[in-house]
Amino acid sequence: MEYTINQLAKLAGVSTRTLRYYDQCGLLPPKAVRSSGYRIYGQAQVDRLQQILFYRELGMGLTEIGRSLAEKDFDRQAALQNHLAALLEKRQRLDSLIDNVKRSIQTMKGEIKMTDEEKFEGFKQKLLADNERNFGDEIRRKYGNEAIDRSNAKLRRMTEERYAELEKLTQEMNDTWKAAFEQGDPHSQLAQKACELHKQWLSFSWAAYSKEAHIGVTQMYVEDPRFTAYYDRIAPGCAKFLRAAVQIFCS
Repeated sequence: MEYTINQLAKLAGVSTRTLRYYDQCGLLPPKAVRSSGYRIYGQAQVDRLQQILFYRELGMGLTEIGRSLAEKDFDRQAALQNHLAALLEKRQRLDSLIDNVKRSIQTMKGEIKMTDEEKFEGFKQKLLADNERNFGDEIRRKYGNEAIDRSNAKLRRMTEERYAELEKLTQEMNDTWKAAFEQGDPHSQLAQKACELHKQWLSFSWAAYSKEAHIGVTQMYVEDPRFTAYYDRIAPGCAKFLRAAVQIFCS
């Protein structure tokens, strides 16, 4: 079956402007363009749009989606299996948060009692799941399953107060990295303060701190595009600056 751009937009629940943009950036060219200028989409384009929207739902950027779909060995069935697993994981996290809210309401009504750990369980599960989804394969290859499982167990045991400290520390650390990066000197007092904050931040989940591991993890920030993208959101080039500052800090 074939669709005009208006028909496909209505079918998929997106705007015609979105479809035109996907065409312009090469992500979803139409099957044909009639002499009148109307775009025509066939079954292949429908299936491709479904994949794009699945990837968007999982938080992927358009450039990354384009690279994935352009792979010669792209397997649509395998991609759908991965989408299903990711969505089920997302539903599990949401169910955990929903249960946490319901139990909190019951506690406020005096119907049940929750420990401090239970009050915060949903948020910790989300943090662990996000870390595993985004970085799990890489860090498990680098540090081994046993070390990562110990780290996750430490996070699960974290109290509400400790989690709040972690959230506050994360914001302070990122703000300090940004300010230090703007100064441009990894030797500076501000950059070295950021390194100390980063050490404290790592220690929230690491079973034991070492300078070698600290240097190693910042090297991974530069080598792995996912980590690079995270730190470069603070400031473009921040991942390399962080690595340089930590090498000085650990020397």
